[in-house]
Amino acid sequence: MDKYLMVVFVFMIVGIPIAFVSPSTGDLRPEPYLPLFYGSIAGIIIIVFYSSYKDKQERQKANTKRRKSKK
Repeated sequence: MDKYLMVVFVFMIVGIPIAFVSPSTGDLRPEPYLPLFYGSIAGIIIIVFYSSYKDKQERQKANTKRRKSKK
């Protein structure tokens, strides 16, 4: 995973508890901030899928290059 994706990934993970706990008082919110929670979950899923897609593309390029060099 790239450095930039890792930073965004960490912010998404930190956003999940913030949706349920008020940062100023530390108490549970009476009504959780659900858009932040679901947005963080969606962002995490998108980052995981994108990074796995990117890794797959790099592996395919490396395999193609390796096959060409053998011939």
